[in-house]
Amino acid sequence: MSHIHPFTTTAFELPGHRVVKSLGVVRGIIVRSRSIIGNFGASIQSLFGGNITLYTSLCERARDDAFRQMLAHASELGANAVIGIRYDATEIGQGITEVLCYGTAVHVETSQLSDFPSATASR
Repeated sequence: MSHIHPFTTTAFELPGHRVVKSLGVVRGIIVRSRSIIGNFGASIQSLFGGNITLYTSLCERARDDAFRQMLAHASELGANAVIGIRYDATEIGQGITEVLCYGTAVHVETSQLSDFPSATASR
C-alpha cells in the first residue's frame, strides 16, 4: 500500500471487489494548535467575512495527515483497502484540536462475474 494509493471508501464495500479478510480498525490521529500569527491573520480575514482560508488550510492539512497515518497503519497490517472511513474532531483545549480518521482495514480481491447476484440471476 505504501507505493500506490489503496482502495479507500466511506462505504462498507467496494464495487467489483470482495472482502476476503478483515484486519481490524485502523486510525490516524493528529493534534493541532493554531499559532498566534495564524490567529492574527485569521482575525483580519474574519473582518471581511467569507471563508477564512488560513483555518481552511489548517483543517485540510490536519485531515490529510490523519488520513495518511491511517493508511500507514493499514499498510502495517497488510491491508490493500480501507472501508467505512470516517473523520472526527474534538477540541481538547482552547485552540487545540484532535482530528481522527478511522476505518476498517481489509484485504480485497477482484470479484468474479458469478459473485454479482444480478449476473447469476440473469443466467
